Amino acid sequence: MISVFAGFLLAPDAVIKSVGFALATAVLFDALVVRMTIVPAVMTLLGRSAWWLPRWLDRLLADVDVEGEKLRQHLDDPLTDP
Repeated sequence: MISVFAGFLLAPDAVIKSVGFALATAVLFDALVVRMTIVPAVMTLLGRSAWWLPRWLDRLLADVDVEGEKLRQHLDDPLTDP
């Protein structure tokens, strides 16, 4: 996105150049400062509470098992074998 917005700097219109520069700077700031320093620092300070989820929302969301751990536990459990 930075390169796309920086591409606006090649436009002949001064307004488009300034908007492109502002957007490229904003995306760079967001990527480097916010997402690579502030967010990890706040998550470290919050610890386990950073991952807290209200019960009502936990009931509404689907229980997704991406890695297949529940299936692996089910298959390895000797009580479930026929």
